[in-house]
Amino acid sequence: MDNVLLCENVRFDELAETYGTPLFVTSKRSLVESSREFEEAFAALPHLTCYSVKANFNLSVIRTFAEKGYGCDVNSGGELFRALKAGVEAGKIIFAGVGKRADEIAYALDAGVLMLKVESLSELRAIDRIAGDKGVVAPVALRINPNVTAETHPYITTGDSKEKFGIDEAGLEEAFSMLRSLRHVRLVALDMHIGSQIFDPEYYVAATTVLLDIFETARSLGFSIDYLDIGGGFPVTYDARKPATPIGHFADKLVPLLAPSGVKVIFEPGRFLVANASVLLTRLLYRKRNHTGKQFFIVDAGLTELIRPALYQSHHEVLSVIRHDATVVADIVGPICESSDFFARQRTIDDAAEGELLAVMSSGAYAAVMGSNYNGRLRPAEVMVEGSEVRVIRRRETFGQLVENETP
Repeated sequence: MDNVLLCENVRFDELAETYGTPLFVTSKRSLVESSREFEEAFAALPHLTCYSVKANFNLSVIRTFAEKGYGCDVNSGGELFRALKAGVEAGKIIFAGVGKRADEIAYALDAGVLMLKVESLSELRAIDRIAGDKGVVAPVALRINPNVTAETHPYITTGDSKEKFGIDEAGLEEAFSMLRSLRHVRLVALDMHIGSQIFDPEYYVAATTVLLDIFETARSLGFSIDYLDIGGGFPVTYDARKPATPIGHFADKLVPLLAPSGVKVIFEPGRFLVANASVLLTRLLYRKRNHTGKQFFIVDAGLTELIRPALYQSHHEVLSVIRHDATVVADIVGPICESSDFFARQRTIDDAAEGELLAVMSSGAYAAVMGSNYNGRLRPAEVMVEGSEVRVIRRRETFGQLVENETP
């Protein structure tokens, strides 16, 4: 057993034999432990944790957090549907997104969500109009763009004023004026989100300081603010050479900063809760060496299952399920017709044979949820392991499902 990778008490090779590959394998224990770690860090602060569904929208994953009393942060009507389907209380759901359609706004209001985040004045007017048509008052949060550029990949920074997210300080006077004049919206929260994989707590301190200044301005103007939402973006370890800053270090900075406000704080962790809870299990189909001597491990999973290396140049550890003493240096690539279809370049890996299994680690966030059917690929099965028990939480797609919504 020491030479075989396990998920909790279950061998990965047995999972592959039963459920096939590619296969996402999720540890329920890991989900529970990450949520416990987060809650312990911020226990001193009155707060609501809203799991960010965009990280992993599997119903069983959402339900695991709902059972812990979590709410959800959703970005579309589909994510709202998933959260409700998984048993999340509507009154704990916040609806975000810069481009909400009218039908999505109506759906959120009918469902009774905690609040809708407002990211533009046009959107604020649209929410007021739709709420008026329904004869209700919509609870809204202003998403503030604090103009803090965190050190992370440019595609996942969201708090810089050059990005599309939120309302910057220059637009706040008009926003507050509009909020006073509109009859069918009520400002209940101020919100921010500065990005993802942010290792330095000082970026949160800088952005939160901006948010608190705006909070005082809002109160001086007569607004009764119930919540401060500081978003998510807390880091996880993908590469052992670059360990994530412990969540407690963020709490040490943020709790004393936020506590004097006297209002409940909302957090929106996603990646932090799920990234390291899942593995993408894949089979080594072929080993190939070109005329330069370069080696390739060609596996049966690709960017259709995990696009992060292609999209963000992200690092994922790749391990042989059966441990070998010898190693080789190889590119680990998938079967997709794109040169960007790789999990690792020139990576030292166990000298596995064709037909053996590899585990692409830290595949719980922005993996299956960003999957596609490109090249006519079938979406893989997903299983959740709890101790020695295994449950299918997504069945493998079929050829029929590929075309069921099409007509020849």
